[in-house]
Amino acid sequence: MNAYLIFKSVHLIAVISWMVGLLYLPRIFVYHSETTKDDVHEVFKIMERRLFVYIMNPAMILSWLFGFLLLHTIGIGSLKETWMISKLILVISLTFYHFFLFNCLNRFAVKNNNYSPKFFRIINEVPTILLIVIIFLVVFKPI
Repeated sequence: MNAYLIFKSVHLIAVISWMVGLLYLPRIFVYHSETTKDDVHEVFKIMERRLFVYIMNPAMILSWLFGFLLLHTIGIGSLKETWMISKLILVISLTFYHFFLFNCLNRFAVKNNNYSPKFFRIINEVPTILLIVIIFLVVFKPI
């Protein structure tokens, strides 16, 4: 079996799983920041932690791992191509966003959230925009 196709398949599955978390966690934060009941607050904390630890972190790690395996398979020389550099910058941005969400999760855990529901609604669009640009870069290699 072709290693490239296996790496690509696992990479796509991991990226999709990671994106699900990056899109869903801020949505949970919206509802969490609107709640005033302690029992509901505890339920949100459990949901957020499980999503981050069991889905988002492994998916991000696998995305990076299989992305590097793909890069190795197609050749490190592709790092000279502008579309690949652009893609990597955007994926690094998604990774920073991932860890920003982790910081928000930790703030909710100690009841120290400083952000409004509107803020979480707005930042929820960040991964969507980055994903769209990344997909177009990979498919069309325009630059």
